[in-house]
Amino acid sequence: MNPICLLATVTVLAILLPDTEGALKPGECEVCVKFIGKFEKTLTEEDRKDQNEITKKLKKMCKKAKGKDNRFCYYVGGTEIAATYILQEITKPLASFLPPEAICQKLKKKDKQICELAYDKEIDWKNVNLKKMRVKELKKILSDWDETCDGCLEKTDYIKRIESLKNKHVEL
Repeated sequence: MNPICLLATVTVLAILLPDTEGALKPGECEVCVKFIGKFEKTLTEEDRKDQNEITKKLKKMCKKAKGKDNRFCYYVGGTEIAATYILQEITKPLASFLPPEAICQKLKKKDKQICELAYDKEIDWKNVNLKKMRVKELKKILSDWDETCDGCLEKTDYIKRIESLKNKHVEL
């Protein structure tokens, strides 16, 4: 093929094809999209007029965040110990009613690890066999529920504690 024709073809394709490099794939940036989505629902029309108010409310929500949500807040500067501060990359677009997916797409360009965060898989309580789980996993279940197992020495102790609390924390 003629080099000039090849160059012209590549140029036309580059112009016509959409930029999909930055587009989020389904399930990507799961924590970012979900956290910003939850936060966005707490904002009023009045809040959106003041970027400082949005920032204040976002920091307040980050103070209460746990697990992966807290890690997300750390990455964007919403926690007191965060090394970076890119909250304006969230608050400014929220003031302009930009959807969470678009905000997270922009954040991904700033810091890829923001989009690498993913929630732990939910436990299928109807089919789970606690006896096959490791003690570490059993402890994590209790920790996620903000419960403790005082005096637990063996795996069976943790299983009994989880079974006794399951009705309080799990919808079956």
